[in-house]
Amino acid sequence: MPRICYFTWKGTKSGNNRSHSMRATKRSFKPNLMVKKVKLEDWKEIKIKISSRIYKKVKGFI
Repeated sequence: MPRICYFTWKGTKSGNNRSHSMRATKRSFKPNLMVKKVKLEDWKEIKIKISSRIYKKVKGFI
């Protein structure tokens, strides 16, 4: 599974580290993802990756 939120499509972003002399080196910003099981019907469960921020909002529904 890719490192992408199921609901918001947040993914890995790239940017720069900056030293004191403002020299730039590449780095990546990764989203805070959790793997949760979701019940689709009475008999089927799937695992989804969801960002922690969205999980707090939809916690009662999942």
